[in-house]
Amino acid sequence: MWRRFAFVLLTVLMVVPASAQLENVGNLDFPTSGTPEAQNHFLRGAGILHSFGWKQAIEQFQAAQKLDPEFAMAYWGESLCYNHPLQSEQDPESPRAVLKRLGPTREARLAKAPTAREKGFLSAVEELWADGGDWRARRVAYMDAMERLHHEFPDDDEVTTFYAVSLLSGARALQDETFRLEVKAGALALDVFGRNRKHPGAAHYVIHSFDDPIHAPLALEAADAYAGIAPAVSHAIHMPTHIFIQHGMWEKVAHQNDRGHKVGTELWKPGDSMGDMSHSLDWGQYGYLQMGDYEKGRKAIARFEEMVAMEPNGRAKSGLALNRARYIVETEEWKVQSLPDTASEHELLANGISAARTGDLVAAKEMAERLAGKANDAKADNGQGHGARVMLHEVKALTALAEGKSDEAVELLVQATEIEESMRPPNGAANPIKPSHELLGEVLLEVGKPAEAATAFETCLLRTPNRARSLLGAARAYAKTGERAKAAERYRSLRAIWSGHSELPGYQEAERFLASTDDR
Repeated sequence: MWRRFAFVLLTVLMVVPASAQLENVGNLDFPTSGTPEAQNHFLRGAGILHSFGWKQAIEQFQAAQKLDPEFAMAYWGESLCYNHPLQSEQDPESPRAVLKRLGPTREARLAKAPTAREKGFLSAVEELWADGGDWRARRVAYMDAMERLHHEFPDDDEVTTFYAVSLLSGARALQDETFRLEVKAGALALDVFGRNRKHPGAAHYVIHSFDDPIHAPLALEAADAYAGIAPAVSHAIHMPTHIFIQHGMWEKVAHQNDRGHKVGTELWKPGDSMGDMSHSLDWGQYGYLQMGDYEKGRKAIARFEEMVAMEPNGRAKSGLALNRARYIVETEEWKVQSLPDTASEHELLANGISAARTGDLVAAKEMAERLAGKANDAKADNGQGHGARVMLHEVKALTALAEGKSDEAVELLVQATEIEESMRPPNGAANPIKPSHELLGEVLLEVGKPAEAATAFETCLLRTPNRARSLLGAARAYAKTGERAKAAERYRSLRAIWSGHSELPGYQEAERFLASTDDR
């Protein structure tokens, strides 16, 4: 057995260089007992799997199985390609069917794994895809099995990275909000990243581990690296923007997601999910809108319309609705529309804000009623409905403001911020599409309370760094309080973001203010 293993490893290294095996998907060292030809496909599949390129990875693992039908690790890899480890389980039967192709029983399958390390990998997925039982419990059992394997092979980078992602999966299964497991996963992934800066899993799992406003700075170096590690995989191109967005790096957010959408589009086939295409296009639009590039924001909407026409699936439809609503809120091009019963909460919010801002209070109150229904439905489904409740408070507040009830408007928005702060910290595009702290700041400015408004805007900027509307609002608030140095600082930041769009009124406002100071 060991002679075969050594021969396979030596032959793989002699026949195909690692860079050729893993072109455009990263670099990793993952020796197995497969035949040399099968190992080539296995390595590429493992690299793509680390970047969550499910369909691409399946093709590689199945090619390895065809070349070496007894190659246990090829079935192990494919079994991990049918369910997103960081989301709820969708399809337990496909991975079980994959394992049954390897052997009819767990014992028969493990007998085909010739090394203790490979038996450990296979035993772990046997826990993950065991018949029956709650999927959360199976994910925790998988995490525990990977922990045992890591103790046995602490210096094996592949064991370490797959253990790291099992921790991230386990954290979600346990609904652990302490970040304890994420930090542990991030520490393991950072260790591997320190040795191999082109390892797709290491960089990827660092990002997922620290994907929140507090920890995001720990992942910036990995995000910069991952942006170029696996250009063949759409998710790998998109994923660094989870960290860029939390640093307000709008050009990187926009352009990286453009690349991700392009690759996702090239890989898409009729009948496939449009998840990669939609997600990148959605985040890219947010980046462009923050940059003040409203034309690109409209192009994203047009692209979503094309996708819905191609295949009207849920991801494309929801992305179109969200992008239309976000465009209205970010540009403040208010537009009251007749919305269908199926309208999303974001559409209702954009319509409600538009109605209140244009004085159509009948429509604004109708949107509030519909948002209340959404909040109640969500509360019944999952015990929460917090996002819809925030949006409901926002529409009700602007309606009250339009009716001259300024104290009520402010109180409703203070309540909205309290609800929003009880939710998970923002780790992507603004959600709700109008952050409640930002809207509170705008209303406080309108009712003559600039000092309190500045505090609200600064809170929003802590939660969503470099957000354009909050920068503009903070600059205006400081100017009103006479804090000209602070106002100039915020205006300069806004001017830098909107530097390519001097036609925007906010840009011109920043220019006028800075021209009136000694420090431009």
